[in-house]
Amino acid sequence: MSSQVVTRFAPSPTGFLHIGGARTALFNWLYARGRGGKFLLRIEDTDRERSTPEATAAILQGLDWLGLDHDGEVISQFENAARHVEVAQQLLAEGKAYKCFATQDEIQAFRDAARAEGKSTLYRSPWRDADPATHPNAPYVVRIKAPQGGETVIRDQVQGDVTIRNDQLDDMVLLRSDGTPVYMLAVVVDDHDMGVTHVIRGDDHLNNAARQMMIYDAMGWDVPVWAHIPLIHGPDGKKLSKRHGALGVDEYQKMGYPAAGMRNYLARLGWSHGDDEFFTDAQAKEWFDLGGIGKSPARFDFKKLENLSGQHIAASDDAALLHELQAFLAATDQPALSDDKIVVLRKAMYCLKTGAKTFPQLIEKAEFALADRPIEPDAKAAKNLDDVSRSILMELTPHLQNASWSRNDLEGIANQFAESRDMKFGKFAAPLRAALAGRTATPSVFDMMLVLGREETIARLTDAAG
Repeated sequence: MSSQVVTRFAPSPTGFLHIGGARTALFNWLYARGRGGKFLLRIEDTDRERSTPEATAAILQGLDWLGLDHDGEVISQFENAARHVEVAQQLLAEGKAYKCFATQDEIQAFRDAARAEGKSTLYRSPWRDADPATHPNAPYVVRIKAPQGGETVIRDQVQGDVTIRNDQLDDMVLLRSDGTPVYMLAVVVDDHDMGVTHVIRGDDHLNNAARQMMIYDAMGWDVPVWAHIPLIHGPDGKKLSKRHGALGVDEYQKMGYPAAGMRNYLARLGWSHGDDEFFTDAQAKEWFDLGGIGKSPARFDFKKLENLSGQHIAASDDAALLHELQAFLAATDQPALSDDKIVVLRKAMYCLKTGAKTFPQLIEKAEFALADRPIEPDAKAAKNLDDVSRSILMELTPHLQNASWSRNDLEGIANQFAESRDMKFGKFAAPLRAALAGRTATPSVFDMMLVLGREETIARLTDAAG
């Protein structure tokens, strides 16, 4: 087996990128990237009825937003069908597989009789050891010869050793009667041909591993390292479904979570590194291992996601954050920020980043910087602009004309002004907020003044006092 780690993500393109699929992709990406390996992408599009180009595009878009880059071209399973058939034919030629002419009715009759007698309904084909000379000229499927005695042990990095008695395994179909390969065969051939060393996937595939190992063994191929990860449950402990909220990764982008926060949260969903909750991509790549994955299902928790997202927004580089903010606006069909607004936002970023857990919250905080004069206060803020407050603003404005426009100077002027009127600064902070932002929840009034600058600040105060 190659010494380089090769992982893969192999979704079926039947819809959006599910949150569970996104976590599987992330685990594969982290494992490969942390070891200088390769992370490959294969689209399992053999189900022609349900596979659509739109779904493939949605999956690629979801991975792109999450920042999970893959190596090489995207591989289509359907396009490899001829290779899958070739392997089945090789097994047939080597006597490791056989042609089975049993009809659906015969198989059903066998199962019904076995059920009535309380016996195993696992189908045993009478054609397994039949003389080819007795083969009829009729449709057939190709079945692999399953081992008939002993046990198959799946050595799993998450679940431990899982033992399955071989008499529980049927002679699995490899090629259908129309000559098309089944999914189980396609997966094994593709993984082998792509050089996949580690198969990290949902534990709903655990039983498939024993059946897929029959093909690896029959072909004399190295079996990859298995790691079957538990599924994600909702907060109530039931399998994650629509009633728990958003299932598609695209919806989380539209809700305004930053990709770094989403990566951090998904990595922590079912995997842990000591007590570490918040970590960077570099740390995740360095720390991620299969031993840290828990055996029981993880529960999705929106509060944790919000908390981590807030920490990632606060820790983000300003330019990167603005870039992602523009992408959020595009994803939610909102107008892009103009160059002028970007300049102001870049100046304001230091006082916007803390406390905002999502991009909508960041935009809400940035309203003072994005709004144009005249500022229209909302109903709550308007209450803070009564006649008394307006006259206070009118009196304060001349004091700001010659300020040096540093935080110290502005705070000094405000406090002096409050003292001279025998009142607390807090008394006129609310009217200042209303005048500068038209909102009651904003960054500090001094931060807003510094970002807006002298001219704009005085113009807004004058408007409000008028």
